[in-house]
Amino acid sequence: MKSLHRLIRSSALALLTCCSLATFAQTTEPPLARSAQSGRWSDPTTWEEEKVPQAGAKVQIRGGHRVVYDVDSRQAMRTVFVAGTLTFASDRDTCLEVGLLKIQPGNNTTEDGFDCDAHLPEVDPSQPKPALEVGTAEHPIDANHTALIRLVYFEGMDKESCPAIVDCGGRMEFHGAELNHTWVKLGAPAKVGDTVITLAESVTGWRVGDRVFLTATTRQSKEYKTFRPTVRDNTQTEERLVRAVNGTTLTLDQPLAFEHIADGAYRGEVANLSRNVIVESADPAKARGHTMYHRGSAGAISYTEFRHLGKEGVLGRYSIHFHLCRDTMRGASVIGASIWDSGNRWITIHGTDYLIVRDCVGYQSIGHGFFLEDGTEVFNVLDHNLAVQACAGKPLPKQVLPFDHNDGAGFWWANSENTFTRNVAAECDEYGYRFQAPPTADFNLTLNVPQPDGTRRATDIRTLPFVRFEDNEAHCQRRHSLNLGGFSADLKGDVAGVGPDGRHPFVIHNFKAWDVHWPLHLRSPSVMLDGLDVHHAEYVMWRANYVRHAYRRVTLDDISRNPDLEPTGKQPVAADYPGELQPVDDLPPQTVITSVSQTDRGWLVRGTTSDNGVVKRVLVNGGEARALRENFAEWETLLPATTARTELKAFAEDAAGNIEQRPHILSIPSATVHP
Repeated sequence: MKSLHRLIRSSALALLTCCSLATFAQTTEPPLARSAQSGRWSDPTTWEEEKVPQAGAKVQIRGGHRVVYDVDSRQAMRTVFVAGTLTFASDRDTCLEVGLLKIQPGNNTTEDGFDCDAHLPEVDPSQPKPALEVGTAEHPIDANHTALIRLVYFEGMDKESCPAIVDCGGRMEFHGAELNHTWVKLGAPAKVGDTVITLAESVTGWRVGDRVFLTATTRQSKEYKTFRPTVRDNTQTEERLVRAVNGTTLTLDQPLAFEHIADGAYRGEVANLSRNVIVESADPAKARGHTMYHRGSAGAISYTEFRHLGKEGVLGRYSIHFHLCRDTMRGASVIGASIWDSGNRWITIHGTDYLIVRDCVGYQSIGHGFFLEDGTEVFNVLDHNLAVQACAGKPLPKQVLPFDHNDGAGFWWANSENTFTRNVAAECDEYGYRFQAPPTADFNLTLNVPQPDGTRRATDIRTLPFVRFEDNEAHCQRRHSLNLGGFSADLKGDVAGVGPDGRHPFVIHNFKAWDVHWPLHLRSPSVMLDGLDVHHAEYVMWRANYVRHAYRRVTLDDISRNPDLEPTGKQPVAADYPGELQPVDDLPPQTVITSVSQTDRGWLVRGTTSDNGVVKRVLVNGGEARALRENFAEWETLLPATTARTELKAFAEDAAGNIEQRPHILSIPSATVHP
């Protein structure tokens, strides 16, 4: 009996000891590894106590230190706080697994604090910002190497906020090897069984092993019994790997299962999802990661792949998120990125102005894809992006705009004073392009909107026209291609007859819609439609409101049902154009310096200008820039080194005599890295 008591007592003691040790392990703070000086991550002398950080560690790159991340490791760090500079080596493959990577000044190493403004210390604006550099604009990661960041969830972290990469007033750069085209049109029809396809343009930077997809060129249809709850079911968009590439010829790893048409102006797309700089969730089924820029941050993204990110159903936790930056990040851009398999949008522009999003590929998201969040965003440019399979989600808890159903638009906005050019939306659940701003009992549509002169003014956002909406396209939309202020799927919630006045109408240039159900649902008043091409559709106009509308250059072909279903008013005719509308151009252009590099001959400055009319000229430090695209949509200038100053100043003037009131001013020392 005594032996039994001793056994029970010793067993209980052993269990208590194990439990205590387990509790200690769960509650003990992981070790903090701090940089002692600048150097390589793999060098023990870079670190205090001369120990390289081990798995599970908290890491701090201290202010003034520059640490080169030079390892390819699957030992996950719990947190990495960058108050100095963490730069990835570009001459080798690297991999960093991390739970929270945060770029911010100061010595704070807590895992909370996603509201950056609430806890950031006072900083000296003359000092360099803390920085994460996964390549730079001038020196991207070499095409022969890969930089990979894998976001790993650690027990005890807030699952709604982590894992994540967050920039709190620092500089965050992601720059991979350039592709001359991230997506192109088919150059010839691709048939069932084909493994070799022809592209419309020659591609460089595409490599064997890259993941590509061909967009569907046949939509889901209730008439043909192919309609499903979501476009991802029964889709004809096909993913393949590249086996060989030679100019305009692409060899795929598997035969195609569907036909993809290339018939005159109506052609499917081929998009490349692969990049050599990658941010991904390590275990998407367990916890997805997200990335975020906050107010006062800096940096840019080019040719980077964001995959398996975005926390489904969580407000503010998106694959790429510019959060309440306003104009503090003027000069930032997202160029050539691929964002795919997102649980919560592709790119969210929230309370942020002057952002450039160009040549990006968005593929498969829950909820809207390219998304402007709160109705105050202005002067952003979305140019030549591809949006494929933005799928229906649910409204997010505590979302800013209560009327947004989050039902799957390739491009969604509530404030039109932005630029949308050369984009394509295909096979999204509900809309290709969606402007939504219905009056509701619980939300006032009069918001405090930034003005061209930098002030803010209370404005009904329904009355704001586009800066520019031109050369956009939608195909294989099983519902709406372009819904401008119209009803939702429940036939409720249009703009209630409120829109721009007749001197500042919505102007839509050269819109194309093919193999679609409803090409246009225009409920907003004051619309100038100058160029429309609809091919192979069931309808053309659906429940349009023809108050102060003017149309010309309209081409319709193969309309199977009704070109003008249940309109309000009478459809305008080209002979009456512009009808009641008397448009004036009193909006100044908007200019953004997107890159600056120092050459043997001086400073090479490039940028983007957008305007609702014709841009006459762009001036940089008093000299005229050279247009690289029509209307200075992209431009460059070379400033001789002898004329270099401490800052760059760029602004534009349009043909109507409007001069930009707020030039983009950029200091040259920071510009040598990137705006």
